[in-house]
Amino acid sequence: MGPVNWLAVVLAAAVAAAVAIGWGRAFGRASRPSLGRPGRADGPAWLILVVFALASIMMGHNFARLGEAVLEAKPWLYFMQTGGIALFFVIPATWLTHTAKGTEPMQRVTDALGWLAAYLAMGLVFWVLG
Repeated sequence: MGPVNWLAVVLAAAVAAAVAIGWGRAFGRASRPSLGRPGRADGPAWLILVVFALASIMMGHNFARLGEAVLEAKPWLYFMQTGGIALFFVIPATWLTHTAKGTEPMQRVTDALGWLAAYLAMGLVFWVLG
């Protein structure tokens, strides 16, 4: 296992949080309405940052486990890993939550795309700083 790129971890969390907050403000109520006050487009920024910091720490550890040589030879793994986590873990979990709450389908799609954009933004930061 190589070293964790902590600069990339911190910046990836910040960029993903910025994407999520911007997405929530641009497209209405985000998939985190319970984190904030009713009617807000997103939850408290510090909480959104914490959520993405935890994900970014996990992704940083994951990329360190893959190693520099593998990532240099296969740079698409940055996006495959981050996008895969979003597509196959985060989005289905939020989709089920939305379904249970009776959220309209278009809002589910919008939120799913927001999560995917935030996770791919993390992958971009790791790739650029890798």
